[in-house]
Amino acid sequence: MYEERGSRRVAGAVVWRREAPARPRRARVLPDGCMDLIRTGGGLLVAGPDTRAQLTDDLPGAGYVGLRFPPGTGPRVLGVPAYELRDARVPLEALWPEREVRELAERMAERMAGARSGAAVLEEVSAVRLRRAPDDPLTAAVAAGLRAGVSVAEVARGVGLSERQLHRRSLAAFGYGPKTLARVLRFRRALRLVRGGVPPASAAAGAGYADQAHLSREVRALAGVQLSVLLSEGRPPEG
Repeated sequence: MYEERGSRRVAGAVVWRREAPARPRRARVLPDGCMDLIRTGGGLLVAGPDTRAQLTDDLPGAGYVGLRFPPGTGPRVLGVPAYELRDARVPLEALWPEREVRELAERMAERMAGARSGAAVLEEVSAVRLRRAPDDPLTAAVAAGLRAGVSVAEVARGVGLSERQLHRRSLAAFGYGPKTLARVLRFRRALRLVRGGVPPASAAAGAGYADQAHLSREVRALAGVQLSVLLSEGRPPEG
């Protein structure tokens, strides 16, 4: 079971909850340009920005609660450049003081014991940390441009940077360069279209690919399987 909602405290973020199925299975988590702060049975975990699909083993009865930050927001909350967490899953205590992580885990446990979602605690803590971190309007503008399918060169001109400067800023904000982020966001656009019933050829054109073969190559590179296999697996868990 998977469910999500927009965050009420962190702009652009998504609160999600997932329960593993009754039988063990290997789940495929697809790249989306985001970073997640997750409560698992083993503690608090940070999922960095992915460049490829991650395979994870779901244990029966396992439950997860997470806060997914939009591209560029995670580093401001976590206090580290995004590239340091690229394709990684690390315990939160590797980034924050142990006492702070322990108190956060205890607060979440108290909320969940009272039949309330511990995700609200993740939102509260993240909102506080964001107020302390300087905002960078350039990051939001870059992410919005790439999400809309604008070329990297045009995005760079729009924010007043050279492509080299944009690449350097993007590594810290998103975990990888703007071309990789654009690839990931285009892949997600195409996947949304296909899952919505749009034929692959039309989805490829609508998402900005040269043709269906181009989409197929990108799906294989980013998801690790062919599009038909990916669709047969059903909607993968997020986070």
